[in-house]
Amino acid sequence: MIYSFKKKNYKNRSEAVRDLVRDALVTHQQENDEYIVAGCLLIFYDHHQRNLLAELTTVQHGFHDLILATTHFHIDHHNCLEMIVVKGNATQLRDLRDQIISIKGVKYGKLTVSPIEDV
Repeated sequence: MIYSFKKKNYKNRSEAVRDLVRDALVTHQQENDEYIVAGCLLIFYDHHQRNLLAELTTVQHGFHDLILATTHFHIDHHNCLEMIVVKGNATQLRDLRDQIISIKGVKYGKLTVSPIEDV
């Protein structure tokens, strides 16, 4: 705790404790399905995988009401990174994540969200 306290440049222990409590509240709220959350689904995939792009598009269209924007980056000849900005019910966003990361050719996927309401 002391090493982390200094590394994050907290001015005092109260700030560090407040940050830990806030993190615990955010974790609880994003797991509680009644909260609306916003965040980003980050996926890394091989765009040469057969039918991958069509499957990604189909899944995303199925969740169009949760997706605010997407940004696509070409990492190298085979690999792409896509950020999908999302907002909605935590359960639905986890469903979106699970459907996308289960597509053959998706190498990595991570959903990071935060409650929209104050924590």
